[in-house]
Formats: sequence, C-alpha cells, structure tokens
Amino acid sequence: MNEWSQALSGHPAAGDTSAVHTISGNRGLQIEEKLLFEQDSPGHCGVDLPEPPPVRSRLGGLDRKGPIGLPGLSEPQIVRHFTRLSQKNYAIDTGLYPLGSCTMKHNPRLNEKMARLAGFADVHPLQPVSTVQGALELIDTLAHWLKTLTGMPAVALSPAAGAHGELCGIMTIRAALEARGDKRSRILVPESAHGTNPATAAACGYSVESIPANDRGRVDVAALRAKLGPDIAALMLTNPNTCGLFEDQIIEIAEAVHAAGAFFYCDGANFNAIVGRVRPAELGIDALHINLHKTFSTPHGGGGPGSGPVVLAAELAAHAPLPWIVHGAKGFDLVEHASGDAPGTIGRLKGFHGQMGMFVRALSYMMSHGADGLKQVAEDAVLNANYLRVKLSGALSAAFPGICMHEVLFDDEFLKDTGVTTLDFAKALIDEGFHPMTMYFPLVVHGALLIEPTETESKASLDQFTAVLIGLAARAKTGDAATFRNAPFLTPRRRLDETAAARKPVLRWRPAPVQQEAAE
Repeated sequence: MNEWSQALSGHPAAGDTSAVHTISGNRGLQIEEKLLFEQDSPGHCGVDLPEPPPVRSRLGGLDRKGPIGLPGLSEPQIVRHFTRLSQKNYAIDTGLYPLGSCTMKHNPRLNEKMARLAGFADVHPLQPVSTVQGALELIDTLAHWLKTLTGMPAVALSPAAGAHGELCGIMTIRAALEARGDKRSRILVPESAHGTNPATAAACGYSVESIPANDRGRVDVAALRAKLGPDIAALMLTNPNTCGLFEDQIIEIAEAVHAAGAFFYCDGANFNAIVGRVRPAELGIDALHINLHKTFSTPHGGGGPGSGPVVLAAELAAHAPLPWIVHGAKGFDLVEHASGDAPGTIGRLKGFHGQMGMFVRALSYMMSHGADGLKQVAEDAVLNANYLRVKLSGALSAAFPGICMHEVLFDDEFLKDTGVTTLDFAKALIDEGFHPMTMYFPLVVHGALLIEPTETESKASLDQFTAVLIGLAARAKTGDAATFRNAPFLTPRRRLDETAAARKPVLRWRPAPVQQEAAE
C-alpha cells in the first residue's frame, strides 16, 4: 500500500487531534511559535554597538522621549523564530502548488545563479549608458525573444506586473485613439475575465460592459457583436480564458472588433499554454501583456518584484512607454524623453527600465529551453492538466465538456447533497499535505475548483494528488460532512471564523493590558 492510500485508509483527521494536549503546546516537530514581541527579553540584543560620539542635534526638539518599542532578542532567538516560520510555509519547493490561474511553477536554480552575477545584480539604473552595455544587450535580447514568440513588432518592458501591463496596454490604446481624433468611451470585458481587467479599464476613464459566456465556457460572439459600436475603444479578452479553455472563435472576434474601429487587448496571463504553439499577432491581437512569472518561471508572489511586459502592434508601438532601447552608432542607447524619436509616447510608467532580476531569469529560462523547448513547455502544461481532467472525471464534476488547456476547472456538482462545500473540501486537502487549488473562481462556475498543475509536475506527483482528491470525494459522499466542516485538524491553527476575520480583522499585535493591583 502506498503512502497516500495509507493516509486515506487510516486518516488521523477522522478523529479530533485537537484533544491531544502537550505541556509545551508543541506537537512533535510542529513548534508553537510566539510572535517576536511576545518573546521580548528586555536588555537582550543580537548586536553590540559602541556608543556613538556626541553630535549636535538637528531634530529641533523633536527627539524621541521614550524607548522605540522593539523587542529585545538574542541572535539565536531571531534565527530560530524565522527558521520555524519558514518550516510552516508551503511553497513550490515543498510540493505541488495547484492554484489555478496563478502558475506556481518551479524556478530553476540556474536562473537564480544568473540573476546574481556581478554586472546584473549590482547594476545601477543611473550609471552612464556606456558602462551598462551588457545589461542593455540582455534587455534588448529579451525583447527580441518576446517579439518573436508573439509576432509583435514592439514591446514595453517597464511594466512591473500583469495589472501594470494592462494599464500600459489600455493607455497606449487610448493614446492611439486620441491621435486619430477618435474619442471612445466603453470597453468590453468578458464575464470570465480576471478582475483586474475591468478595474484597469475604469482606471483609464472608460465605462465597462460585460460580455456573457456561452454554454461552452467561451465568449458569446453574438452578444459581443450586439454591443460593438462606434463608442467601443477595446475588447479585453483572456486567451486561453479563465475557465482554462481556448477561445476557438478568436479570429472571428478579432475581425468583428477591428471592423468596429476598436482595438483588441488580450490578457496574456495564460500565455504559458500556447507559447511556441501560436503567435498572438496571428490571432488579430493588438496588445498583450505577458506575466514573466507565469510563462517564463521568474519567482511569483510575496509582493514582488514582478514583471509584466506588453507587446504592441504597429499602430500602438509609437505610444509605448519610455525608456526605449535603440541601436546607436556607439552601441546601445536610450530614448528617455517624449520628443524626437518618441513624440507619441505615453511617458514613463516606472522610474527606470523595469525589474532587471526578472529579465535575467526569464532570458536564462528562454535560452536554456530554446524555441523547441518552450513549445514543449506549453504542450506538457496542457498534457498535465488534461491528465488530471481524465483521472478525476469519475470523481469530480467538470465544469465544461471537452479538452482543456493548461488548467482544468471543476464545479461543486459532485458535492451535491453531501453537506460538504467547496471550502470544506479544500480545507480537508490541507490535512493531506497539499495546498488547495483556487476556489470559487471564476465566478461563472458555481463552487469552482480551478487546478493548474503546470508542466513541472511529474506523473508520480499528479497520481498522488489525484488519489487524494478521489479519496476525499468518496469520503464526502459517505455522509461524513462534520469531519470536512471541522478540517483542517493537523495545521498549526484550526479553521478561522472567516466572516469575523473579514469584518473585524486583527491586523496589529497589542500587548495585553496590565492589570493594576488592588489598592491596599
């Protein structure tokens, strides 16, 4: 019997392990970790600094009157604290990360090594151009790869993330419309789009109209045609879409949008499913942002740094944001002002060129795979998702029929009449040692479970994951809803009151009030 079938046949979560108490509060190697402020030992310090020499104060009487309020901690305390916290974290280096629409793929260590090379890691954006020719060549080479893979003539590399890339794309579209004296007021967004799409359109001053999906999970082309008119600035569409499906009428959609004089913006968050297989320019797309962390393996999450380059069609290229890298007589040069070679630019979206570390990682990934390898990346991502779709077909309920792309979408029909919700099912998955998939998204599917395995997972890891999902689905149908409602059992903290956490969040630690002794 293998490990995951053993876990399913005699799962400890079937009993409430919270009834097991220890003197320390620890549970085996799962250490109960206090906050740093709760570990405060006044007088302790991890460093021993000499008294600074006296200096004349320049604070004008605004000197601090009391202690700064930081906890006193020794170096071993700090090291243990952060080491223990890191051991509680789930990451792609720990196991499969099945979040749909997020692409949490392995980040090759080669990329990390390249990004730390001297000349890339320590380059400064204000250095003279003559001293950063190698860095500019790397950025130019990355731009060449992105233009080649998408078939587009221009690319803006400075956007810092996917949403920032959307902003860049819609701003260039607005600039192109204004340049031809064609002021428009509406942008169309399919209802399965990422939530940043309508937010971006609204931020750029447009009103947003939603386009419904058909029963195949794709854009309703008839509804789209009915809303096209002379006041439509653009369509913002994701392809493959957020249901994990390829928009197979995309050529027809592009022709209709262009016939109305509008632009076709594509959210390229899911480009990893088609890279090397199809070039977006050939689909009629005018602008498309690319998440380097999704398609080209640069690190994802943690608040940054990110990168969301935007490729642009010829009519939009003149409005790309600064700076531009150009090939000058003495090597690479920069166009940094909205004049001369760049009169139509929308200006700067970011202080400098973008995130250099992400550029190095992405180009390292591209060059190590080569054009044929990138094509295989897309094929393997789609293969893995469809492997899950077939393996789980008898246990979970697919939201839409047919082959999916890089992610597979299920609804909660398989949980009907069990008393188990999508949230309960996901919480039980945590006890099995897996990070839950994306839940309740996209909103067009009831109780959605969106799973993206990426191309980096082996057949063995997918078999382990599907065995657990099949086992949990079978357990849900036995009527044991109480166990699911109380899961997870084996985590450092049990399930939160999510309503109270949303309405009354506790975002700041405060010491317990000091109890005054009764007056004698």
